[in-house]
Amino acid sequence: MRWLVTGARGMLGTDLVGLLTARGDAVAALGRESLDITSPESIATAVEGYDVVVNCAAWTAVDDAETQEAAAFAVNAGGPALLARAARAAGARVVQVSTDYVFDGSASTPYPEDAPIAPRSAYGRTKAAGEWAVRAEAPDHLILRTAWLYGAAGGCFPRTIARVARERGGLDVVDDQVGQPTWTVDVADLILRLVDAQAAPGTYHATSSGQTSWHGFAREVVASAGLDREIVRPTSSDAFVRPAPRPAFSVLGHATLDAAGVSAIGPWAERWAAAAGSVLA
Repeated sequence: MRWLVTGARGMLGTDLVGLLTARGDAVAALGRESLDITSPESIATAVEGYDVVVNCAAWTAVDDAETQEAAAFAVNAGGPALLARAARAAGARVVQVSTDYVFDGSASTPYPEDAPIAPRSAYGRTKAAGEWAVRAEAPDHLILRTAWLYGAAGGCFPRTIARVARERGGLDVVDDQVGQPTWTVDVADLILRLVDAQAAPGTYHATSSGQTSWHGFAREVVASAGLDREIVRPTSSDAFVRPAPRPAFSVLGHATLDAAGVSAIGPWAERWAAAAGSVLA
């Protein structure tokens, strides 16, 4: 099978390319320097000859998107529209990576895949538009929403927390935002399993099982770094006001994975235990 991966230099793209290469699949790994996903001309020629196009490219500067929404829209919505259109013309399946930010974060039980979207931030709006564009342009699509990503190939919450904990000897982390810490290796593996299973077109949630707060996750991170969990103190979101609102509840359900006969990613704490060595190295 021939794969094209955009955003291949990011955390998720790096791990996806690594898994594909390890199992011997043909893969073209394109970063921003190789492919401008906002350029129709570049996209049209890039997707020719591939069976699966996975879009890991995205504007992920959540706060900056509040003042640069047009630029974020070009990458997060315009780019996926072009990729999906070109993939359909080339007979390729398209996989679009999306986010929990398409929801408003006001729920108290896991969001099902068909829950109404109601993004509260510019980033969320642009990613929601990207989902819509892929559905409209490419009937043979897989949309994977993920959240709270961490990995070895870039800056992420665990690496920051471990560094700050060592430097300061203690830190405050919010305990009123709840979600599912998710390893990029696991998301990459799920993409492969869905494609291999020829899963029906639709929306799937690519997050770990279970839930915790940022504070709870940070305690496990510092323990993995050989430090005392108690140096992580709980605080509220009011202490860290940011330009873009953060969802208070980002727990996603996995019903469509169950229906497809594809196993969801395992419990977040178990997956963190497996990931910690490589992520914190």
